[in-house]
Amino acid sequence: MIARTRHLVLRVLKAALDSLELHFTKQELSSYTDFRKVGLSIESLPWINKCSRTFWSATKGVVSKERLDLLREQAMARYGDVYAKRKVMNFAKAFLKYLSKTRFDMRYKEFDLFLEMPKAIKESKRITQRIITTEDIKDVLGAIEEGGENREFTTRQHQNYTALVLFGAYTGQRPIATIRKLTVGQFCAALQRDPPVLDVLPQQDKIRMQHYVPLHPCVIDAVMPLLGGRNRKDDTRIFAHEYFDKWARRKKIPLLYGGHFVCGDLRKFCEQMGDILQWDQSNKNYILTHGVSGVDWRFYKHPLPEQVYDVYMQYWKDVKLS
Repeated sequence: MIARTRHLVLRVLKAALDSLELHFTKQELSSYTDFRKVGLSIESLPWINKCSRTFWSATKGVVSKERLDLLREQAMARYGDVYAKRKVMNFAKAFLKYLSKTRFDMRYKEFDLFLEMPKAIKESKRITQRIITTEDIKDVLGAIEEGGENREFTTRQHQNYTALVLFGAYTGQRPIATIRKLTVGQFCAALQRDPPVLDVLPQQDKIRMQHYVPLHPCVIDAVMPLLGGRNRKDDTRIFAHEYFDKWARRKKIPLLYGGHFVCGDLRKFCEQMGDILQWDQSNKNYILTHGVSGVDWRFYKHPLPEQVYDVYMQYWKDVKLS
């Protein structure tokens, strides 16, 4: 009976909204977009901007069933990933809620009825098809070596690219959020610690979690040539991530199980290699800042540098990539 009544109410509401048109200005959308971006990491901003542009493109300042149906159709057709579709729909719903409060008109919020995600048959969850092996990482290092011999880049670039690949493969840090932001000074400070651990700052992590990253002996050997004569006050970025990423995409280094290498595969390798090594789950999650949003991590766990390093080396000490 309750379900039937609810269904009847929705039908009446939908009929009332079918012919209704409400308006908003581009300035209101811009103000809301700026409001949403406050406090977000720089990596999150492009999606907020994209959702805002998509909303304006479909509605042109008019909130109506017809315009919101168009927005929904465009989002469903344009994005294959369900999470991307959901981001557009959630942004639109939140903006309508914002308008209902700023304009003191609750009718705006009622239009989110037309922004529901379509009911779809749930697909069986599949294990990722992208497999990154030790041989793949060695092939990337081999391609860098070959590029240096063929003078595709300078000796300094050769050293930089090699160090970047080894650091990414051994630590699994995110390329854009972390690796490209690390500085010379941080590595100088890390090598002066006993044991050698890198202190990643909150602004250098996607989820803004400060954490220690152990430096494997192979990583230290690769990084040392980049630190000659420099000190811990040097805030220059240590890795030429942008240049390496462009080179790798242009080079199209094939992977053993299909596809071509991209920077993100370094993190994937670390995760998958960790499973092979049966790497301690807590230690892995901490170093990769992966799955650490629970209460235990926020209020209880706080590993010390020497503990992070010792546990990590129990599993990774015999892994030789170079």
